[in-house]
Amino acid sequence: MLSIESIVCKAPRGVASLVGGGGKTSLMFHLARQLAHSGKKVLTTTTTKIFVPTPEQSRTVIVSSDPHAFLRQVSSCQHANTHITAAAHKLENGKLLGFAPEAISIFQESRLFDWILVEADGAARRSLKAPAEHEPVIPANTSVLVAVAGLDALGEQLSEKMVFRSALAGPLMGLAEGEVITQIALARLIAHPCGSFKAAPSQARRFIFLNKADSPERLDYAARVAEQLRLISPAVAEALIVGQALDGVCVHAVYPLMVTM
Repeated sequence: MLSIESIVCKAPRGVASLVGGGGKTSLMFHLARQLAHSGKKVLTTTTTKIFVPTPEQSRTVIVSSDPHAFLRQVSSCQHANTHITAAAHKLENGKLLGFAPEAISIFQESRLFDWILVEADGAARRSLKAPAEHEPVIPANTSVLVAVAGLDALGEQLSEKMVFRSALAGPLMGLAEGEVITQIALARLIAHPCGSFKAAPSQARRFIFLNKADSPERLDYAARVAEQLRLISPAVAEALIVGQALDGVCVHAVYPLMVTM
């Protein structure tokens, strides 16, 4: 069976950032777990906010507002765990506040980690997301960028119930509030310069992960989204990955988008 880490994390080391709709946190910790099992040293963190991970997601969590102090703590403690989660502050609402994008470069330059996984966007648990002017917060040294979108939004009306910042998403999708979200509308959101891959670093390999593919109907929807992307913007990403990010990640299908000669 295909695994998402074998698709997106082919290099021995790098920085992978996740943007877009709901499922990013589950996907990030799944990738971390698989990479750690393969012997990689992994850091999970955020440039926005995440909930404090469960012990199953990450057994070691370090909170330090100073990136250099965090690295000294990692070096001095010589954690047995190959996976560490870090944040700058713990907030009263139970979330962890992450670091500025520049800190991710500091972490990478330390060579203490093989892979750094960054949740670089927030979607308030909605299935789709259109970024505001200040979003997403992608580190400049990102080598892999994964945009996440939920297939459960297809067939639903465009509203804040399913789409975070739906007023911004509408023009990108070619929809008015209340109109039904179609496969072509989702493809437009992904492909638009102000959509899913807004502010993507030029060197980053780009992938799409269509989440919540939990029925034959949604698998068919995903295939049609891939077809639409090949028509309107095949260079938007290397591949569209279809699966589920809940209690572990399952990959059901992979659709290459870029045509190489």
